[in-house]
Amino acid sequence: MAAAVETMAYAGNVPWHGLGVKVEDTMTPEEMLEAAQLNWTVSKRPAYTIDGPTWSEDAGLLNAEGHHFIVRDTDNTILSACGEDYVPFQNADTFKFFKKFVSAGNMKMETAGSLKDGQDIWGLAKLDSAFELPGGDKVEGYLLIDSPHVAGKALIIMFTPIRVVCANTMSLALSTEGKRFRVLHLQAFDEEIMETAELALGISGEKMKEFQTQAEFLSSKQTKPINVQNFIAELFQPQLLIERAKEQVANDVPLVDEFNRTAEQVHDAIALSPGADLKSAKGTWWGALNGVTYVMDHTKRESERVAGGALHSGWLGPNAATKRRALDLAIDYAKVA
Repeated sequence: MAAAVETMAYAGNVPWHGLGVKVEDTMTPEEMLEAAQLNWTVSKRPAYTIDGPTWSEDAGLLNAEGHHFIVRDTDNTILSACGEDYVPFQNADTFKFFKKFVSAGNMKMETAGSLKDGQDIWGLAKLDSAFELPGGDKVEGYLLIDSPHVAGKALIIMFTPIRVVCANTMSLALSTEGKRFRVLHLQAFDEEIMETAELALGISGEKMKEFQTQAEFLSSKQTKPINVQNFIAELFQPQLLIERAKEQVANDVPLVDEFNRTAEQVHDAIALSPGADLKSAKGTWWGALNGVTYVMDHTKRESERVAGGALHSGWLGPNAATKRRALDLAIDYAKVA
């Protein structure tokens, strides 16, 4: 299964994705690594012709030079093909980033896990930053590190505010002077990368303040039914066209029916999802935005959620992109409200 959850652990309350094994609240990064069963290494090995998903040196070499596999050492599972210049990042090295800040009390390990059968390794830490909107609508800040064992994909550090009442998420790229916090697998995981990660933590505080300003603005602006309808149409109609064009199997469901179903889900979420009746959300553009994020995180593609598909999509994939567009679009509508 392409989006299968291989292993996962969480501290505290059951996370929004509902996946993983519960562990103690005060885990160190090293302990979380063990609990999430991520204490394995990878290596770059010569590419051999194979009949299955595991590496074997008994098979014949490929003729093309410079071809390699990224292999999990514990069971020889092939995670990806790669080129000569690829440098593997070990899971333990990635989690070293958290150690300094957890020890200093700046963050607490929350969840960690493996997606896509080990191709994606991630850790989520709760920051000591939060804000509250009218009616007790609390938003807490988190830092997400995603470290793929896949050629062509970079290690990414993202700021992720999570709305407590409904566990809606919003993955926001961290950047400074136009530079995103992405590290390509072209150098060893060294002090230079650690310094980059430390800078990301500082920028996350600024990002939280920026998101708080946006949330306060949206919660102060009232919606009108026609504007909400236009907001949903402008957000989802182009997206559905793009998704339909990418589908490899013919879809017999008329596009208008698919849009109407999504629109109905969003309208229901705006009115009925957890926190919809709070002062900050009821009849506001903050409520409209959270209707979209709720559908993306908890309703859309429900069948994928158990397998971890929505978890990956909600943080790093198409659903995350939809939520970011929804934030920008809601702000645009709120400006003329």
